[in-house]
Amino acid sequence: MKPLAVSLGDPAGVGPELICEAWARREAERLPPFFVCGGAEILEQAAAQRGLDCPVIRIESPSDAIDLFANGLPVRGESRRTYRPGQPDAAGARLAWASLTTAMGLMKAFPSAIVTGPVSKSAIDAIAPGFVGQTEALADAWKVRRDGAVMMLAGPTLRTVPMTVHCPLSEVPGRLSVDLIVRRSQIVARAMISDFGISRPRIAICGLNPHAGESGKMGREEIEVIAPAIAQLRAEGIDATGPHPADTLFAPRARANYDVAIAMYHDQALIPLKALDFDQGVNVTLGLPIVRTSPDHGTAFDIAGKGIADPGAMIAAIRMAGEIAARRARA
Repeated sequence: MKPLAVSLGDPAGVGPELICEAWARREAERLPPFFVCGGAEILEQAAAQRGLDCPVIRIESPSDAIDLFANGLPVRGESRRTYRPGQPDAAGARLAWASLTTAMGLMKAFPSAIVTGPVSKSAIDAIAPGFVGQTEALADAWKVRRDGAVMMLAGPTLRTVPMTVHCPLSEVPGRLSVDLIVRRSQIVARAMISDFGISRPRIAICGLNPHAGESGKMGREEIEVIAPAIAQLRAEGIDATGPHPADTLFAPRARANYDVAIAMYHDQALIPLKALDFDQGVNVTLGLPIVRTSPDHGTAFDIAGKGIADPGAMIAAIRMAGEIAARRARA
């Protein structure tokens, strides 16, 4: 058994305290062993401020985490920083970036999966120009096309995939193509089989426009791009349906008819997931040779250090990473 590698996230956000909370609940939640990349002092202070009994154990090798996990939270690497929740700065961004890159480096040699803490994209971009997001950074590290690293949001009641992600809404129509929808949907279908154990996944694909274009009256993307992509997927044996109007696709009765919904843009996918499963939502990166998950929430600087941040999504991300890694190991 190999432990999971967890990156710290921005030290001024909720990541450190939620990692400590996850360790404190490890037995009740039946979490697999994990260790944190850097930030030992930050984690000690975050645990104390939250009132957690969470001893931090410094380790030299990821392999040490297995034997020591029951006794404390294993951490590889120091930070020599004072915990300042809610006060992000450039030094914190550098620590978050160092933790992420360390986790990625170790992932190539030892751990079974990586769980990434929430970061500020703009803060890291300021010290690592070109940074768009952790999903894209992982794709670059494993030399996967960025549009081949697919972000899926998974919760207890819904799984969604945005076809386009971090771009202005005005650019979405121009970025959509038959090839993009087919390639990313193929990745989703394969991952549903290999990572989630669904032998014949049902994929519901949203339209872009209101009412899925209303037969071309509200836009022609459904007719010219999305429907042809669905036809190609079905010809390949993938159970894809649509284009579905997004305003009805996430109702309870509709959700019973598919395993994952593919949306055309960021908010079309994330709004229903966060409305339904905010405290247990997990960001899973599909299409990579490694397992990566993350809690589906941000740094939450406004509530960091106040002891009120819900650990559910962090716990779910750690659990899901362990489950996917175990399923891949058995394959």
